[in-house]
Amino acid sequence: MQRPMIKPEHLPVRHGGDRVRIGGVVRGIAADISDPDGWVWALLELLDGSRTPDQVVADLVRRHPVRTDADVRAAVADLVEAGYVEDAGEPDPGGLSAGERERYRRSRALFRWMDRTPRRTSWDTQLLLRGARVVVIGIGGVGCTAAQTLVVSGVGHVHCVEPDVVELSNLNRQVLFTERDLGRPKAEAAVERLQEHNSEVQVTGARLHVDDRVALRTLATGFDVVLLAADQPQEIRSWTNQACVATGTAWVHGGYHGPQVSCGVYRPGAGPCYDCARVAERERRAGLPRQTFSAAVGEVPSHAANAVSAGIAGQLAAHATLSLITGVPALRTNCEFGFNLVTLQDSFALGLEAPRPDCPTCG
Repeated sequence: MQRPMIKPEHLPVRHGGDRVRIGGVVRGIAADISDPDGWVWALLELLDGSRTPDQVVADLVRRHPVRTDADVRAAVADLVEAGYVEDAGEPDPGGLSAGERERYRRSRALFRWMDRTPRRTSWDTQLLLRGARVVVIGIGGVGCTAAQTLVVSGVGHVHCVEPDVVELSNLNRQVLFTERDLGRPKAEAAVERLQEHNSEVQVTGARLHVDDRVALRTLATGFDVVLLAADQPQEIRSWTNQACVATGTAWVHGGYHGPQVSCGVYRPGAGPCYDCARVAERERRAGLPRQTFSAAVGEVPSHAANAVSAGIAGQLAAHATLSLITGVPALRTNCEFGFNLVTLQDSFALGLEAPRPDCPTCG
């Protein structure tokens, strides 16, 4: 490291005379450091990107003679390892044009803020996105938002798969389409609109009905991440899980049940799979009292949604996909996340601790 510097987003704050907080106030990023004699605060002020490591050591030891060269170097190494320090003299990232750097500079700032992993340069996450390939299966309310987010975020290749055409009832939540698209294949209209958002990424599409495991396995083989935004056929999530376990492909699903939106994040081989959770859920339900549903009102509508519920589910799925590609933020995988739009409070993360030996897919 040529010139170590505290990340601007991780601005240190001194609380009283004996405690320093670094990383702001966001849970999962911030940390408190005990500093009764003030040497940590002095060190953080020296890490402003204007000094070499040797100069930092020399200046700190001069101010606090009780601290040794080894003390200071170890503290700097700890801050680097914790993800709070980057190199003000970082090398040119290569592979990104001046236009791309201008387009993504605010993305870079957010990734840098969330990232606690030492990187070669602060542009490494954007380079990972540029080299990634994602297939979005289902270009409805969730898929439109997810695909749009992936494209504007700079994912190198986004492939849209959808069999249907645009209908008037789609327009309350499927944000890629307009009234002029009525009757057009969704895949075709989506590709056209997404290319207008970002000409620097490759956007492709296919009018394809994904109705079996073979089609899903073919798609999983050709991409780094599968983002499943379709809910039909009924077994499509399990089929996707089986295809991705077989090919080792990371995958995400996004959806909603009325006002409750959800997202699943899976990396095969890193823990229990989607079907492990299904086995566990069937076992749990088998132990519950028998349920009787009223026949008076019919079935709960499966497509009760608007641009908010579908959009949040799509954004969650896209966020999880970006995490799988870059590691930023380092989300928990092989589990389900959810959010309640009624209360804006009841979020959850559910997942098994270990794979099920009786799982039909990975057991």
